[in-house]
Amino acid sequence: MAEMQQPQVPPILAHVIRARAQAQGDFDVLTFVDIARDGSFIDETRTYAQLWRRGCALARALTKKGVKAGDRFALIMQNHPEFVDAMVAASILGAAFVPVDPRTKGNKLAYMLDFAECSGAIVADYAWANLAEVLPRLGRLKWIAVLGAPGASADARVFVLKEAVDKSSSDGMEIASNDPDATMQLLYTSGTTGDPKAIVATHRRFAEAGMLGLMLGLKNDDRLYTGLSLTHANAQLITLGMAIQMGIRAVISRKFTKSRLWDITRRYSCTIFNLLGGMTVELYSQPPQKNDADNPVRMVLSAGMPAALWENFAKRFGVQIFEFYGAAEGGLTLNPPGVGPIGSVGKPPPNLELAILDDDGRPLPTGEPGEICFRPAAGGTASVRYLKNDDASKKKTAQGWLHSGDIGHVDAAGWLYFHHRKGDEIRRNGEFISPGFVEKAIAEHSQVADVCVYGIPAQSGAPGEKDVVAAIVPVDRAKFDPASVYAHCRRVLEANAVPSLLQVVSEIPKTASEKPQERILRERLAAGGPDIYAAERAAAA
Repeated sequence: MAEMQQPQVPPILAHVIRARAQAQGDFDVLTFVDIARDGSFIDETRTYAQLWRRGCALARALTKKGVKAGDRFALIMQNHPEFVDAMVAASILGAAFVPVDPRTKGNKLAYMLDFAECSGAIVADYAWANLAEVLPRLGRLKWIAVLGAPGASADARVFVLKEAVDKSSSDGMEIASNDPDATMQLLYTSGTTGDPKAIVATHRRFAEAGMLGLMLGLKNDDRLYTGLSLTHANAQLITLGMAIQMGIRAVISRKFTKSRLWDITRRYSCTIFNLLGGMTVELYSQPPQKNDADNPVRMVLSAGMPAALWENFAKRFGVQIFEFYGAAEGGLTLNPPGVGPIGSVGKPPPNLELAILDDDGRPLPTGEPGEICFRPAAGGTASVRYLKNDDASKKKTAQGWLHSGDIGHVDAAGWLYFHHRKGDEIRRNGEFISPGFVEKAIAEHSQVADVCVYGIPAQSGAPGEKDVVAAIVPVDRAKFDPASVYAHCRRVLEANAVPSLLQVVSEIPKTASEKPQERILRERLAAGGPDIYAAERAAAA
């Protein structure tokens, strides 16, 4: 049985892995799962001893390529065990890793690698073509290690990762990382409004995941699960970090799968998994099954469970909802099962102070919406550092508060309620519309596989007003009946909440953290096309 105590070593990944390898080397802390073409599961485990040995071997291989303390290299892949091997290797060498969503391409990919001054990259073969396209613009890259088969390449910088690691000794190495406040990784924001910013994330931040696990009440025999990308802070801290720091097993699938999630939890006896808001709608939209509640999951860690979906979701799948709020830059609130009101994202832990501030940084009264902000409860100021962007860093921590960029309010008892991202609110005919409530209603229609509700400037031209758009992924596009969906919406929604437009899409574009990319949906909507239905056209169809 794994012990809950954290090892008495510096809060740095390589030190933790080495200490755990010495104390409980055979403990299979991580299991990585992929789905074969025939639907079966392919898995690969990592014990602490394997993480240490493979981390050392990879560190030696990278040393031969010139990687040294202070260097940075990119990880462009889905959730492979090699992602964590590379994290350990970077920590051993005193280098920093730069996670990149493998779907990233073109100018954005070139920008992210160049801005972070990456001297190399480890890239999965399925993302190789995207990288190869921009390689001529990336003269700073000295080496490219390909996970899998890179195909034909005349570039001398390219080599096969497995071959390089297999040729390297896995004997222990000296650890160059010794400062908990030194840079562990550069974590990019989503960049929805411009070039993404790179958060300078320290070793200490990753180590704090162990304390978060204690706050969540994790038990020795829990088994965590995530399908969220390790290129995002949520999967790194909420699942990977807690598992490694606390000695609790975790299962990590190659990528998020709404259709096989419950099968994975059953196959690997997972008791806890984490979701983000849009994912709950995806899961709830799946056709109900008789065995929905027949699973080992006791608790879902949810960041953004729509209040309208909360009780139905918990009952259907037989789980408890532990709601929380947080961001890659910091800030945290917790709403344990049965403690806070449904719909609230919680209260801050004792080490943080929460405030709702107006645009001038002044506190707002109870019940009034404003920006969600945090600062240390013991005094001092919030600290956030964006690489090469002092102005953004100062703005993020103006007046000593960490400004989330999110709007919410607190009730008389101090419970926080999240409203929307700043500027993303939907007001129609003077009434604010809850996208989550509309999404729940549409998700319950038998023809809908996934849905995202967002707002666009109102056709009426009224200032501050928006029309409601529902982007829908149909179960069967050929049989999709927009008139039926509109009729369903009119039955179950108030008039202002009925969508102005239905936008039929093959998939909802999402970030690495499974957050719907409304910007892309708006661009596609503006381009027009046959799969956009207003009420009148839906009736005619």
